[in-house]
Amino acid sequence: MARKPKAIRDFQQITPVWNVIFNLIAGIFAFMCVFPFLFVVIISLTDESVLASEGYRLIPSKWSLGAYQYIFESGDTLLRAYGVTIAVTVIGTILSLFMIALYSYAISRRNFRYRRFFSIFAILTMLFNGGIIPTYMIVAQLLGLKNSIWALVLPLAMNAFYVMILRTFYATSVPDALVESGKIDGAGEFRIFFKIIVPLSLPGLATIGLFSTLGYWNDWFNALLYIDNPNLVPLQSMLMRIESSMQFIQQNSANSNISMAALQSLPQDTARMAMVVLATLPIIFAYPFFQRYFVQGLTLGAVKE
Repeated sequence: MARKPKAIRDFQQITPVWNVIFNLIAGIFAFMCVFPFLFVVIISLTDESVLASEGYRLIPSKWSLGAYQYIFESGDTLLRAYGVTIAVTVIGTILSLFMIALYSYAISRRNFRYRRFFSIFAILTMLFNGGIIPTYMIVAQLLGLKNSIWALVLPLAMNAFYVMILRTFYATSVPDALVESGKIDGAGEFRIFFKIIVPLSLPGLATIGLFSTLGYWNDWFNALLYIDNPNLVPLQSMLMRIESSMQFIQQNSANSNISMAALQSLPQDTARMAMVVLATLPIIFAYPFFQRYFVQGLTLGAVKE
């Protein structure tokens, strides 16, 4: 049996060492990414008085759920805000994904006559924006969506950047021969799209779906503009209002009847961290469902024609 060259033997001996080093580096990097959120959780579980006297510590001398108790004192309001946010996120993601997928597919086909026009039209919306006042007039007055759940859904439903990503994904990942074969078999455009294109485009669709989900879940500005009904306030907006109320109480304590002891017991920094945890945990649990396709979809969608 022929003996392997010395260079190959040396490489095989060195490879396990480098694997350990690379895995160690990747583990350290992953810990650096996760540690800030874990630290936020620790701070949210720290007693406010201990936080004021000892500062931020990994292992505080006294733990407390006071921040979460303060937030959950709102009772049904918090659960209602969660329900509104979940409904807006689910409806908005489905609608956004449907619109973006169809628009991107249309401008990705080379035989589409108005492909160039609609591509430039989408790109122009990325460069120029009508502004807050015209947008408010259209949504609140022209469409009459003020104090409606659709005021939280429709303004974020279409995104030109996502259209460009998915258009590139279609153009680089879906062979034209499959579309032509579908037409030869007598399938229409919608049947080709749903039966052939969508199954092949799951990585790209999952990527755009994750981006849309994050956008709807973290949106608070549209609620600030269009929502006055307390029953339609989403989670992010409600948490922002709680923090504003805490800041107002703190700044105007001298002119109010609040005692100093009550003011000191009011969770401030810990409540802010608890808000971060409450707003972040649900979306973290949703990420594993997209992670299977996320890297592949983002990589393929970044390939240029």
